Amino acid sequence: DHYLSEETARIFKAYGNHPSFVMWAFGNEPRGNYVSYLGKELKYWEAKDQRRVYTGASIGMHWTIIPESQYLVRSGPRGLPFKRQPNSTFNFEKKVTDEPRPYVTHEMGQWCVFPDFSEIRKYTGVYKAKNFELFREDLADHHMADQAHDFLMASGKLQALCYKAEIEAALRTPDLNGFQLLGLNDFPGQGTALVGMLNVFWQEKGYITKEEISHFCNQTVPLAELDKFVFTNDETFHARIQVAHFGEEPLTKVACSCLFENEQGDSLAGLPIGHQYIPIGRSKIGTIDFDLSQFKKATKCRLVVRVGQFENSWNFWVFPREQPELKEDDIYYSTQLDDKTEQVLKNGGKVFLNVAGKVEDGKDIVAYFTPVFWNTSWFKMRPPHTLGILVQNKHPAFANFPTSYHSDYQWWDILNDQQIMDIDSFPAGFKPLVQPIDTWFLNRRLAQLFEARIGKGKIIVSSLNLGNDAANDPASKQLYFSIRKYMNSDQFNPKDKLDLAVVKELFEKKDRPKVNFYTKSGPDELMPDQKYQHK
Repeated sequence: DHYLSEETARIFKAYGNHPSFVMWAFGNEPRGNYVSYLGKELKYWEAKDQRRVYTGASIGMHWTIIPESQYLVRSGPRGLPFKRQPNSTFNFEKKVTDEPRPYVTHEMGQWCVFPDFSEIRKYTGVYKAKNFELFREDLADHHMADQAHDFLMASGKLQALCYKAEIEAALRTPDLNGFQLLGLNDFPGQGTALVGMLNVFWQEKGYITKEEISHFCNQTVPLAELDKFVFTNDETFHARIQVAHFGEEPLTKVACSCLFENEQGDSLAGLPIGHQYIPIGRSKIGTIDFDLSQFKKATKCRLVVRVGQFENSWNFWVFPREQPELKEDDIYYSTQLDDKTEQVLKNGGKVFLNVAGKVEDGKDIVAYFTPVFWNTSWFKMRPPHTLGILVQNKHPAFANFPTSYHSDYQWWDILNDQQIMDIDSFPAGFKPLVQPIDTWFLNRRLAQLFEARIGKGKIIVSSLNLGNDAANDPASKQLYFSIRKYMNSDQFNPKDKLDLAVVKELFEKKDRPKVNFYTKSGPDELMPDQKYQHK
């Protein structure tokens, strides 16, 4: 306590007049008898030095608030409500209601990304990236060393999407006065927490640039409230346009406009909103509507909103309400690998096997649309356990389902809380069409959609609920249509051959105990060598 008081005095003497030093906290997530002690310290320094505003400490929701704090830094207003359909209308207003003091969000985000093993060679000093070396070795043991960069990029795109959504929600929240990220860069402690959009060297990782971040995290940020991101072509696209402006002065006579583009960047429509006066704070500047009936096939679009020199954008998807009937459809649809399914394969037929909810090998792996929070070592088996998906997006199975190689909002209805297949027993070079990215502590080879030749026949296996028994959402229907069209074409010729017994193992209950590589005592970091000892 004596040190803390003396160090505070030294900081104020050295940096007290610095123009950026306007807020003060005595520490982060304190323990012990901190409420009374920091309350007294705060009142002492508030009376002695009035050049800034004071709070006792930055705290989580389970910490007691220090009553003397002039403002709060607390973790209540954060997170993504993506266990329901994603949208850009939600905010954290209920989390800051009835709090008279200014409120700053504590440690927003903490969305994880797969390790970037190219960082290993950058450790040229006394530290070595032994954690990354062990993670890389374990990935190679699971026959996925060649996918490391793809995992980084795909998980990184999802991480960036989540940070964008959460920061925009904070900017939409009335009476929320700011947000604090745990860090812009990765945190190498606590078992390795890869939560940064920058690496530990404060360098970009390749999946998002500082210019792209500035579109949603800046002094002035255009905002669009969308009730959803997936539409059908019998609907009208509707958005409420706002702007969060916290610049030095209000903006006067600023040109505001909206632009609709297709995936190739071609303009579909331009909607000027006119010149606006933008005060400091949050403002509503108009609404826009866009007729979607022009889209006769599945299309990825982009809404761009410009406010003066500032720009922000959102992807959205339009799917046909009704799909044309396939002229020829000789696919046998099944929900179990039964005698009839085996007979179709034996006779050289085509099978679509929907096994959603019936997988045993991988059923302990929980996948949501969002990625891992902080890491699965520190938080043990807290779901989700995956970092999004890697998609073979150039594969003809996706010809009628616009997708990139990573998770995006059109995948939410398809992916969220769906089962995963653990395919570690499959041949070493086998790559699924949709591959969940496992936590880097375990590196299991996973799948949610794959194709193969079995005997004389050909099969697509899905643990996503696609097909005749599937949910009726537009995205799932469109993906299933795209797969069926592929299966009925000459292009349906899987390169990998599997034994039927290997596929059957996915649905067999195992007598062996569940493998748990996580430490049992306290929030200790998990080192991969513990995994080898366990094995």
